Parts: sequence; structure tokens; C-alpha cells
Amino acid sequence: MLLSLLIISAGMSGALGFVYSLTKGPIEIANKQAEVQAIKEVLPTFDNDPTAELKSIDGLDYYVATIQGQPAGYAVKTFTDKGFSGKFTLMVGFKPDGSINNISVLDQKETPGLGTKMKEPKFRNQFLDKNPAIFTLKVKKDGGQVDAITAATISSRAYCDAVQKAYHGFLQNLAKNDESPDSDSLVSDTTNLSKGGQK
Repeated sequence: MLLSLLIISAGMSGALGFVYSLTKGPIEIANKQAEVQAIKEVLPTFDNDPTAELKSIDGLDYYVATIQGQPAGYAVKTFTDKGFSGKFTLMVGFKPDGSINNISVLDQKETPGLGTKMKEPKFRNQFLDKNPAIFTLKVKKDGGQVDAITAATISSRAYCDAVQKAYHGFLQNLAKNDESPDSDSLVSDTTNLSKGGQK
């Protein structure tokens, strides 16, 4: 009896391993395609391949878009662990001045009909064209400027957290390396705000 169970277990394990090896590649390809599509969705017009010079720093991925050799925008793959159902990931696109161009939800497991509304334009659009240097990325209940999703405040807070993380990474790893005249003042202004300049 024990021998039979061991043989069955070994067979099942082998079958599961075989299925995993078959599906791993296609799943990785599908995830990569979704990521590339998200980059296109969140960035302004560009003529280069932003994925060619991927930078990964402190768990975030950075993509630089250019048009005729000049900065056109930046995409940051960001995440939060503060969701109602745990971690979720976003792709946030910034214009060269630091304002948000667009946001795409890459992966989330929030409550259907509640937290999943983060994917809807009504929630997302309130972030567009806003510069986090002067737009407080917190829900209004916490003193910010974001209208939370009804009955999904935790998901809304987490979304803000992920976007704020992307913006901080943009300032630390992209804006300060940008040789445009406004890059130094952009970092300086935001530093001042973080020290109490924003009321």
C-alpha cells in the first residue's frame, strides 16, 4: 500500500513538473508582452525602444523614452505591498516635467467590484497630468487630493503608495540624470516639499 502511494506521488510530481516546464515559457512571454504594452500605454509619443536600456533599481524597473534623441517620457514599473489582498504592480508614465502621463495596472488581486475599480478610468484619470511635486498622492481621508474608491480605501491608499514610490524613484534615478535645465529645480522643489513646504 505504502509503495503504491509512493509510486503514485512520484508520478504526480513528475507530471506536475512536466506541465510547469511546458507552461513556464509561454507565461513569461505573455507577462513580458503585457509589460511592453503597458509601457506603450503610459508613455507619450516616442521613437526609440524603451526596453533596450532597462534599469532595475531597488525593486523598480525604469524605461526611458526619447523622440529624435530628446527625452520624451519615463515609465516606471512600481509596486506596493499595502493592497487589501497584498502586493500589486503598476506601470506609471511620467512626462519630462514629472507630471503623470498615464497609469496601467499590471497585476492585482484586489476584491472584484471594489478594489479592482482601480483599473477604471474614473479612478485613474484623477492622477493624469498631475505633478506629484504639488499634488498630494494620498486619499482625501488622509489629507491628500485623491478621491478613494468607494468601500475600497485600502486599495486606494495602496495605489497612491505605488505611484508615490514610482515618482520618488523617477526623481532619484531619472530626473537628476536628465541634463535638461529644469531637472535640478525639479529635484530641489520636491525636496523642499518633502521637508514641509506642502501644506
